[in-house]
Amino acid sequence: MDVKLVNIGFDNAVVTQRIVAVVSADPSPIKRLREAALRHGKLIDATNGRKTRTVIVTDSDHVVLSSLQTQTLLQRLEALAEKG
Repeated sequence: MDVKLVNIGFDNAVVTQRIVAVVSADPSPIKRLREAALRHGKLIDATNGRKTRTVIVTDSDHVVLSSLQTQTLLQRLEALAEKG
């Protein structure tokens, strides 16, 4: 299996094959999802203290916080998909 990583900022990366959703951090349901992940020990904060702009949900129910704009992260994922 060829593992592809996408940079989510500050030298942090996520395995692209494990990503289920990439969403904006602002909507209320996403904030509740974030709180639930924190309670269950499945929250990964990769923002380095900056404002959370994007929330990444993985197939293992982990929730990853990124300070990158959602559109920026989506462009990186599309570029990786085009490479093969």
